[in-house]
Amino acid sequence: MTFRRTTAAALDQLADVLSDRDRHIVDDLARVRVLTGEQLTRLHFADLSAASRDRTRRRVLARLVSLKLLTTLERRIGGVRAGSRGLVYALNATGQRFSAARSPGNRPRRPWTPGRLFLKHTLAVSELYVQLRALERAGELQLTTFEAEPASWHPDGSGGRLKPDAYIVVRSSDAADAYWLEQDEASEGLPTIKRKLLVYVQFARSGQVGPGGVIPRVLVSVPNEARRAAVAEVIACLPDPAFQFIHCVIYPQVVKQMSSVVNNIVDYG
Repeated sequence: MTFRRTTAAALDQLADVLSDRDRHIVDDLARVRVLTGEQLTRLHFADLSAASRDRTRRRVLARLVSLKLLTTLERRIGGVRAGSRGLVYALNATGQRFSAARSPGNRPRRPWTPGRLFLKHTLAVSELYVQLRALERAGELQLTTFEAEPASWHPDGSGGRLKPDAYIVVRSSDAADAYWLEQDEASEGLPTIKRKLLVYVQFARSGQVGPGGVIPRVLVSVPNEARRAAVAEVIACLPDPAFQFIHCVIYPQVVKQMSSVVNNIVDYG
């Protein structure tokens, strides 16, 4: 089956042979674009015994690749000894069509080969998704929404779009919090970061609201303390109400920040 020749009938036939886990794997790759074999293990095979976990993952993913639903990228994460755990998976052409057919309004994207920096950036967003799902399974929070770009983009009220790397909503038993994530790999200059964050400030000052009728917190995730201090200085120089809803944390602290759920409905007047 190819991108152009995958018919509706062929997609229906695929649906008949897929398990619930198969569909969830496709859904997750549609959501975050790329996942390593190790990340997929934590998402969909964590409940298996250690003895069968890797073997089952290899078998299931190989089958989905043979069905043209998934493809593996040329780059491997973790070195040659990582084996299939280090393979990076994305939806193949048929997988794109299958996912789009199940989600009206979505358009299939052609598979692509990302550059090294883009892949690192995208996998960092994927890792956040994996960790939040793990917390959800542990009963520590509910992950009600996780949309990676471009699904995370939002009209800015001026004919353009806010383009966060992800839009995330987490809930506890009595509160909810929404975030726009900016995943920073310290590859951009601070003036670029300032321009990017000013767009969010202008959005808030204009009286616009995000999904759900609130302004999500903007969480800038950075790789180390030096970068956090530098970005924090940028945020401190932004006009009000930046300090109320834009925050910067080191990447390992992002999940901790999101698991401390508080109400984020702020009236900016």
